[in-house]
Amino acid sequence: MQYENYDPCFPDQPVVDLYLPIWSKFGSFRSKPAFIWSDEDVLSQHNKCTKTLTYHQLNNSVQTISSNLLLTLSPRDTVLVLCAPGLELVEVIFGCQRAGLVAVPLIPPEPSFSHNNHPHLVRAISQTKPKAAIADSDYIKRLSQYLSSANNNMQLTELLQEITWISTEDLKEKKLENLQEKILPRTYKGCRAEDLYLIQYTSGATGIPKPVLVTAGAAAHNVRVARKSYELHPNSVIVSWLPQYHDCGLMFLLLTIVSGATCVLTSPQAFITRPRLWLELITQYKGTCTPVPSFTLPLVLKRGDINNESLIPLNMATMKNLIIINEPIYSDSVQEFTRVFNPFGLSPSSISPSYGLAENCTFVSTAWRSGNNPGHFLPVFKNLLPSARLLSLDGDDGEIEIFVVDKDSNEPVEDGLEGEIWISSPSNASGYLSHPSLTQEVFNGQMNSRVSKCYVRTGDSGVIIGKERYLFVTGRYSDIIQLPNKKLLHPHYIESAACKSCPKLIRAGCVAAFTVADSIVIVAELQKGEREANILNKTCERIRMHVMKEANVKVGLVALVKNGNVPKTTSGKIQRWLTKHRMERDEMDVIMQIKFEDEWNSFLSARSNIVKENGGRYGYESSEEGFSFASTTSTLRSSL
Repeated sequence: MQYENYDPCFPDQPVVDLYLPIWSKFGSFRSKPAFIWSDEDVLSQHNKCTKTLTYHQLNNSVQTISSNLLLTLSPRDTVLVLCAPGLELVEVIFGCQRAGLVAVPLIPPEPSFSHNNHPHLVRAISQTKPKAAIADSDYIKRLSQYLSSANNNMQLTELLQEITWISTEDLKEKKLENLQEKILPRTYKGCRAEDLYLIQYTSGATGIPKPVLVTAGAAAHNVRVARKSYELHPNSVIVSWLPQYHDCGLMFLLLTIVSGATCVLTSPQAFITRPRLWLELITQYKGTCTPVPSFTLPLVLKRGDINNESLIPLNMATMKNLIIINEPIYSDSVQEFTRVFNPFGLSPSSISPSYGLAENCTFVSTAWRSGNNPGHFLPVFKNLLPSARLLSLDGDDGEIEIFVVDKDSNEPVEDGLEGEIWISSPSNASGYLSHPSLTQEVFNGQMNSRVSKCYVRTGDSGVIIGKERYLFVTGRYSDIIQLPNKKLLHPHYIESAACKSCPKLIRAGCVAAFTVADSIVIVAELQKGEREANILNKTCERIRMHVMKEANVKVGLVALVKNGNVPKTTSGKIQRWLTKHRMERDEMDVIMQIKFEDEWNSFLSARSNIVKENGGRYGYESSEEGFSFASTTSTLRSSL
């Protein structure tokens, strides 16, 4: 089906939900799939596990859900969304917007809470104070069993019992008052552009996740800018396995509706279990756009089963935007991926390195331009690809401004110098929930030369290079390592060197580097199986030598840990702060560790003092100013 007359600026609506009834009333869109859900075995079972939501079905479902929600709740109430990944989650998210509710989507923790997986849920309930929570009936039943058990957590139990629980089955049941299918009431009762519509948590890459306040208008602006930047339209087919609860995974649901496109979804677990699924979905559905974290490329090269002739042939020729998110975006990793997949039809011109963060809804910029061709390659800076081209920054009438700013003077630095990335955009979120001081600091950055505007201080460092003013996101300020010679180094260069030292033994993308008492520590996950002490000893030594050679820094300690020990965010970002915290508390499954410098004794001394000061236990606490080491007896479990 073709849509030659589609105008990418039409329809221009103040909130995303208003696009749905417009598409659903057009004959060509009524039966057009808006979302397709594919389970991990879909290709081997001849599409038996595939589910589809057309634009007409989605609009009707959203109307039913919103009507049923308003039987229990009032507009502007806050509601937790604890649905499993899938089309039902999509329906509920849009249903909450049409009901005028504030949605807090969370990955639903396993309801027995047997693995201490409840801290984030406790934090979210305590901070957002929801009136209700939405989950499927089976999840609610298992939750009730937990609440009635003798071994439940009292704090969690009290919080859960104060919430009204609503099952998705009840929400989707047509009641008498909405048996007649309506495209939309004459007067829209849902979220207005200025209304708070979403509380999305930051990823937790640099600290405990913080609740970001997003208005419906900011979200709509963000996806309209992304639609324009990636040139999406009704013929676009998006393929995504990203978590649907926040950031890029959630915004691509909205982006699909704004573009009138089709989005093929699967779960992160399905992708991690069988990375080739991502390639097969692109092949089967002729995907034109796919957002993936940067770790995806080396993972697929290693575990993608690319050359297995017994499986369906792969075809990447339809791909126009292979959107790579998460810094750092390494040039050599992208080049290797495009080299391997070029015979499968992947064009280098499809590579779309991009930048985003929760404080700006998600999308900020991309270095991709439709004028790029297979002979045009993006510039490289210290093995990094750019995430924006500021000379021709795409935005709504130039509304997005990006600067690299000196943190001391709060003024833009000269091109070629590194500084903090600041953003001004209608997509900017409103702040952090219940953190006024931190909101003032992060969301109200001001330059002396531009006193009329407020900027989001991203905490990310960047540099602008070249005539076309390409922006390179170089890392995060909170993770920067200061060397003995006072020079600063981003830890991802140390981690990359450590991975390359023993690629067959060290899990790529599962290495964390940080400092303790001025000594550099490297924590690296081992591949499964290897346990011989002599080999592990040599592995630690090779890591130390390779880091010295590649990054020119001395390493104080190397710790090899079991598979799955290095903590990450849902999008694959290394949580260095949490790795360090767990190492200091002996909470890592260390297989082998070697100290290389006498100065490591200073770490032991510092650690001993901390333990004494905190009565043998220490952790993190939250405050208006952010998150820092606690000088109390609270543990990580109780304070998260």
